[in-house]
Amino acid sequence: MGGWLSSGLRENRSPPIRTLKPGRNCNFSPPYDVETPNFKQFKFKFMSVSRPLLLLLASLLTLSAFAQKIVYSEPDREDTRRTTFDVIGKISNNFLVYKYSRGRSYVTAFDNEMKQLSREEQTYLPDERLINVDFFAYADHAYVVYEHQKRNVVYCDMVKIDGMGKKLTEPRTLDTAHLSSSTNNKIYTVISSEDKNRLMVFKINSRNKSRYLLSTVLFDRDLNELGRSSHAIAMEERDDNLGQFHLDNEGGLVFSRFTRVTSDNVGQASLIWKQPGVDSLQVSEIRLDKMFLDDIHIKVDNHNKRYFLTSFYTRARRGNIEGLFFYVWDRNSRQPVMQNTVIMGEELRREARGDAPVKMAFNDYFIRNLIVRRDGGFIIGAEAYYTTSRLNNWNRWDYLYGNPWGGPWGGFNSGWYGMSPYNNWFWRNRWGGNQAVRHHADNIAIISFDKTGKPEWNNVIRKSQFDDESDDQLSYQIMNTGGALHFLFNMEEKRTLLLNDFILAPDGQMNRNPTLKNLDRNFEFLPRHGKQVSARQFIVPCYYRNYICFAKIEYTNP
Repeated sequence: MGGWLSSGLRENRSPPIRTLKPGRNCNFSPPYDVETPNFKQFKFKFMSVSRPLLLLLASLLTLSAFAQKIVYSEPDREDTRRTTFDVIGKISNNFLVYKYSRGRSYVTAFDNEMKQLSREEQTYLPDERLINVDFFAYADHAYVVYEHQKRNVVYCDMVKIDGMGKKLTEPRTLDTAHLSSSTNNKIYTVISSEDKNRLMVFKINSRNKSRYLLSTVLFDRDLNELGRSSHAIAMEERDDNLGQFHLDNEGGLVFSRFTRVTSDNVGQASLIWKQPGVDSLQVSEIRLDKMFLDDIHIKVDNHNKRYFLTSFYTRARRGNIEGLFFYVWDRNSRQPVMQNTVIMGEELRREARGDAPVKMAFNDYFIRNLIVRRDGGFIIGAEAYYTTSRLNNWNRWDYLYGNPWGGPWGGFNSGWYGMSPYNNWFWRNRWGGNQAVRHHADNIAIISFDKTGKPEWNNVIRKSQFDDESDDQLSYQIMNTGGALHFLFNMEEKRTLLLNDFILAPDGQMNRNPTLKNLDRNFEFLPRHGKQVSARQFIVPCYYRNYICFAKIEYTNP
């Protein structure tokens, strides 16, 4: 069962990656139009030809349509491996990256060839008591939203910068919180809608453990304030928790509340919605009917005006993962329109299990991606993650309050609970792990469902990754080019980590792209920390010797 039964470090098992067969039950009809903010959508138009010829043509077109090019930035001597960083995005045709080093904050701008154009110090960011920084990129500017403390007051401030990283406005306070003592934990969370036309700043006061106070401030894309509100949330059980928060394109806030049974699986859950401009919360209770949920994930389906909730489920507390649970709530009718479970089939379990027994095939898996389609269907991507150690046995219950790749992180301090599943400062704890622990990230399972929750096809990418120092170079990232999904991840080949690219077509066909052009073996990629910045461009951080630099991957027509 993955790393649960291992008391020692695993052997290095690196099976060769093979080209995968199409998923079963491929009835994923065109057009394939994945909903992605600010990216041009592409659609397939197929002629009336036989299925074998159709699959062959789709495969050839997929492989030929995506020629890749990699361009690297020059390593900066100031940017060591321990430099904190974040990819901001593409602004005024420049690529912006935030860096924090030796108590100073910088924004570096790169041109299309990744040559450095500027390195602007962000002097308004304090060198002390800086708690968090978030970035929201637009076509010609970006907002820097940062949280810092002066005495017993925590400020959530904002500055607007241009495509060279230069400050366009003076700092503006969006909200404040008064504390009885100092804190290093996040108080505020800032989230944006998919189209970026709405932003929300919120905080949660948890001083009263049975009655949390949620305070929100809603803004438009120009950061004009649209309204403030406060809401009491009943936390009746000792093990009640709040989950992921999301903002829809109209400014509606949606999140989950759930109860863990003796700090294990979720035994009770509800979906909570705050309508914009209304000072009340609507609660929709979810009937679990003798099942237990794992980590709850929410996705906003803006096109169909729905909220999609999913989780792995078991029939016994701490039992084997049996399948996936779905709950879909319609915003117009304000009623659930689907509640369903899907059991993982024997064939999928055998494909996905790795070294685990078939019954325990998904016990090491965590949901990584939820992609909704315009037709109401959806795709779920999950990855096997575990650790092994000579000192301790790992078990997934260590991650009940947030899986290793994300989730509701935060901590209690001075009566405030900072819910921060959107904290981009992943690098703060990159070097704080136990060196005796080996991190593993293995197979990726991808399953497509129609709008009724019925499985359409599935596929598995076989991979084996591990690292003893950190998990920076493990896992994967998705590049959405509209007509296909690219899965980017490192794999060891001839004792060298190489960046791999697997292409998922609309019908579930999976193909491995040829080796990326200009792939330099001296660069070690960190794909899961990369960001898609346009329809066909992806910025990924990488190590060059002892330095951090950045590479642009671009998909161009042949």
